[in-house]
Formats: sequence, C-alpha cells, structure tokens
Amino acid sequence: MQSIWIIGIHIPQRSEKIDEVQHLLTKFGCSIRTRVGLNNPSGNEPIKGGIILLELTGDEAEFIKLEKALLGIAGLEVKNMIFKQV
Repeated sequence: MQSIWIIGIHIPQRSEKIDEVQHLLTKFGCSIRTRVGLNNPSGNEPIKGGIILLELTGDEAEFIKLEKALLGIAGLEVKNMIFKQV
C-alpha cells in the first residue's frame, strides 16, 4: 500500500542555497506531484529565506534518495511527514 509523503524544506539563506535545491528538485521532478513555496516578506526588506513543501508520488526509494540529497546541503532544515493509507 502506498504511503503519502510530504517533505518540508526550510531554506534560511535562500540566495545562497536555492541553486543547489533547484538542481535537486529538477533531478527528482518525476517524483514531485505538488510543490508549494512559502515566504514571509516583511515590509521592504528582501526575502532571506523560505519554505518549500513537496508532495511526492511514485517509488518510496526515490523519496528517500531525495531526502538524503537535501540533507546533504549544509544549512537546510528538512522534515518529512509520512501518512500510511489504510
């Protein structure tokens, strides 16, 4: 039975890490069903960080590879939620 996987990526220094993150999201693009970007702009200050939420589809082995690759990028905070379907 397929589980529902959600990965959350917090990128505190967006300008420094976004290229590495984007490269991985492109590489694993076939496993990404939904991608949502969140940010919290305050006034006229530039956006320093953000959060990306991914809903994954397909092979769970690929989900694990993606998560490990993201965890390999210094400075990111990566969390997952795995919902078992009954």
